[in-house]
Amino acid sequence: MAGHSKWANIQHRKGRQDKLRSKLFSKLAKEITVAAKMGDPDPDKNPRLRLAVKEAKSNSVPKDVIERAIKKSQGGDAESYDEIRYEGYGPSGIAIIVEALTDNRNRTASSVRSTFSKLGGNLGETGSVSFMFDRMGQVTYLAEVGDADTVLMAAIEAGAADVESSEDDHVIWCEANDLNTVSTALEAALGESESAKLVWKPQTTTEVDLDAAQKLMRLIETLEDDDDVQSVTANFEISDEVAAALEEAG
Repeated sequence: MAGHSKWANIQHRKGRQDKLRSKLFSKLAKEITVAAKMGDPDPDKNPRLRLAVKEAKSNSVPKDVIERAIKKSQGGDAESYDEIRYEGYGPSGIAIIVEALTDNRNRTASSVRSTFSKLGGNLGETGSVSFMFDRMGQVTYLAEVGDADTVLMAAIEAGAADVESSEDDHVIWCEANDLNTVSTALEAALGESESAKLVWKPQTTTEVDLDAAQKLMRLIETLEDDDDVQSVTANFEISDEVAAALEEAG
């Protein structure tokens, strides 16, 4: 979504790069460990692990960190993580989905609930907002990989469901269960992608004003700073004007 890519750009320009990078490496390594522990430690034989490793590489996670994460999964003392999804509403009634990997459910639930409560949100029951999103596979390529028609044809051949092309990138959507197959086929046609992962895609989005955007930014950033939280998705949209104002405020 345009609002979300603008949001990412704002976050990076707010001087959070180093902090975000360190946390991102840790979260990607955790996903690799979980994927390897739940299946085969060989990425070629484990689709979830293959995608986790691919996402880590696309975010410049060092090879030795990836290898350690896989090795860690095979140790007898490897932590056991539970996958949990939290759902709720943020400022202006924006629907938010938080995905976590945790070795302590009570700690994570308490932290997430507290963050929602303190920052203008309201944590709901499981299923309270996820019906407004579709679980989809998302493969992203930079614009220079080819024009819109070239990427569309490759996506159709790969079995994708939809393509959104802009001046910055091509976002290719597919059914969640098809992500490994589609990303592999796209790789053969277009080369290495920037990203290939499962996401929650909002069915509709709500545009927010500057005040709501600032409150949402604080809530989302605080949630993302939690070591147990893997991803945060919200169904908002911000205009170019609001994005510019947020950058100025930062």
